[in-house]
Parts: sequence; C-alpha cells; structure tokens
Amino acid sequence: MQRDRRHPTCVIPYFTIPPLQLGPIDIQPFGVLSALGVWLACWLLVRGARVRGLDERPAVGVATWALVGGLVGAHLMHVLLYHPEELHGSWKAWQLLKFWDGLSSTGGVLGGTAAVVLYFRTRGVPFSPYSDLFALAIAPGWAVARLGCFSVHDHPGRLTTFPLAVAFPEGARHDLGLYDALLLGFVSAIVYACARRGLLRDRLLPLVALLYGIGRFFLDFLRASDLAYVDARYFGLTPAQYVCIGFAVYGVLALRRSRATRKSGAAANEPQQLDAIGV
Repeated sequence: MQRDRRHPTCVIPYFTIPPLQLGPIDIQPFGVLSALGVWLACWLLVRGARVRGLDERPAVGVATWALVGGLVGAHLMHVLLYHPEELHGSWKAWQLLKFWDGLSSTGGVLGGTAAVVLYFRTRGVPFSPYSDLFALAIAPGWAVARLGCFSVHDHPGRLTTFPLAVAFPEGARHDLGLYDALLLGFVSAIVYACARRGLLRDRLLPLVALLYGIGRFFLDFLRASDLAYVDARYFGLTPAQYVCIGFAVYGVLALRRSRATRKSGAAANEPQQLDAIGV
C-alpha cells in the first residue's frame, strides 16, 4: 500500500520558536543562532591561532571584515540570483540596500572569502599558516548558523515520507536547513579527525570545500519547486549548486596541487638526507 506523503507516521513536528522580547525589539531565533555561529567561528579561529603559537591579531581583525563581506555577499546573491523578482518596481534600489532582508549562505561564504583575502593581502600577512584554522572554525560555526534556518523552516524541500522530514502545514517535507546543518556537522567531524591525526596538514580548507560542495550540490535537488516562493533555477540548478561546483573543483585542484608540491619537495630533500647520513 502506498504511504501518504501528506500524513506520514514518523516525521519531525513542525514547530515555531517565539521571538525573545527585549522592550520594543523582537530577537528572532534565526538571528540568535546565526550570531552564535559567527561567534563560535571567531572564537575557534582565535583559539586555534593561540594554540599553534601564531599571531592572534590577524585572527581577531579579520572577523569584522568577514562578517561585513559575508552579509553583503549573502544579500546580493539572494536578491540578484535567488529572487530577482524582488527588484521589480520603483523600490528596487532600496531592496539592494536592505542587507537584513534575505540572505544566501553560499553568497555569504563568497563575500566573506573575498573579504578575508583582501584583509590578508592589504596587511601583507601570509594566509597559509591560518588556512587550517579557518577550516576548523568555519565548518562548525556554519553548522550552528544553519540551525537558525531550521528554526524558522525557511528552506522547505519536496514532499516526502523520509523520517527526518518536517510536518509542514501542507504536508511533510524535507527541511534543507536541518540537512545542511547535519552535512556541516559531518564535515566538521571529518576535518577535526584529520587535524587530530595530523593528516592533510595545510590542506583542510580544500577538504572542507570539496566535502561541502559535493554534499550541498546533491541536497539542493531536494528543494521545493511547488510553492509560491521558491529558489530560482538556471538550467535546472540553483545558484548554490553552481557555487558548489566551484567549491568542489577548487577542493580537488588544491588538494592535487598540494600533494604534487609535497612530493617534489620530498624528492628535492632526499639527496641532502642521504648526504647527511654519509651514503
């Protein structure tokens, strides 16, 4: 007998978290969890620099740049690529400036990355000693921030009977906010396991890009297409899927280039090592 997709027996109940009232200000759970994710990433970055004996000042100073760049990139990608219909009408310029109204996480990563690169270059600080620290900070911080999306269910997926579905009012659906948080939690576990074992040193950031890029690319096929307010598709793919292709390509190329560099370095050092032991 075919199962009813509108009323499956095992799903996550649809829930709403009331905002925290501070006088006239409503603090939404999305904002709280997003801010917590940013704080966690910054704390892990600074702590990692301290543990490795690196200068903490770049880790502290880059946080504001990454936050501003991330907000700008997240909003512009949301408006220009995900929902360009919001630019229709005489107030389209104002919509571009409303950085608090509509955010794309992949756009935030692109904007934040651009800001980080600009920060390190303008200060003449080499990025490579900090690259692993960014990998170990971004993945768990991003996972917490994506729980904010889950808290407001703003990324509904297709109707389904999957046990991790959420019982939306119109039927049980995948909740991509939850899935993305789980994916980033998995990526975090992998990179922390590699760091503890000394594996892929100075290559954890490409690993994060590769793992997340592949996982998110396939998750986006679960996004809803039957609702009034859905993400735009370009040749059948969401904007995030194109970004994730770039993430995966960067991850593969960076890992291969790093491996080739290490092999050539080891070959160059081998004669010196032989001379040192008198061979």
